[in-house]
Amino acid sequence: MTDEEATVAVQTAIESGYRHIDCAWIYQNENGVGQGITNSIKNKTVKRDDLWITSKLWNDRHRGEHVEDALKESLKSLNLSHLDLFLIHWPIVQTFGVARPDSGTDYIALDQVPISETWQAMEDCVAKGLCKNIGVSNFSVKKIDNLLTTAKIKPIVNQVESHPFLPQAALKTKCDANEILLTAYSPLGSGDRPEHLKQTAEPSLLQNETIQSIAMSHESSTAQVILAWAMERGTIPIPKSANAERQKQNLNSMNLQLTADQVQTINELDTQHRYVDGKFWEVEKSPYTVANIWDE
Repeated sequence: MTDEEATVAVQTAIESGYRHIDCAWIYQNENGVGQGITNSIKNKTVKRDDLWITSKLWNDRHRGEHVEDALKESLKSLNLSHLDLFLIHWPIVQTFGVARPDSGTDYIALDQVPISETWQAMEDCVAKGLCKNIGVSNFSVKKIDNLLTTAKIKPIVNQVESHPFLPQAALKTKCDANEILLTAYSPLGSGDRPEHLKQTAEPSLLQNETIQSIAMSHESSTAQVILAWAMERGTIPIPKSANAERQKQNLNSMNLQLTADQVQTINELDTQHRYVDGKFWEVEKSPYTVANIWDE
């Protein structure tokens, strides 16, 4: 979304009842998100303490000396004194100041800038009151295990792609065992992502016949069924929409109760299909591959 679109979307979402707003520096619209939050507070629609605001550290700020400045930059854009949650966006390191690398030489391997260095700097941000909680995004079971060996503050969240085609069962089991919440991005299949990130003839969640059949039985939308399934299994889905009516429909999924059989039927749709597959990190001379990002 542009800044202007983000401002309107945030305000309509808050008016509808949303209280969790997920953003990131790389989305390049935190000024707009911040304006929507500021307007909502000024209008007395909501109080700051009622909101949960999440943002993320981009890949070129992983070195310890850059983490606090990155967080402060987001806080300034959002017009906030603190975040409720600050995440490592990807287990990927890039050259400082190079947000979107043109060459594989702008990537730095994790053995040169380890996650433990980044995490320690994020822990310092908690101590300074700049964020209340810290977490990760796009972390595999292996990377969670590695982080837990050095972390003084355990990550509260792991935000990953998750939906009926990719339920991330093993990862969720690992997170549950360590009291780490699993937030599901692209819970509806991310159909509005840029065309260059889409695959040829990729499957559609919203047009899946099994999900459509369950939706008909509840007189609901397929999106509502998918979101209800995600919440039923204890994950936190974060659908994106700038459309006020669709925002309300998505929120109403909280009132949809699926049967145990329906949940199991949706569970069986697992094909391990990733919409955000990570292939965009695989460029010549980059140390990152799909295999070593997901550890699969």
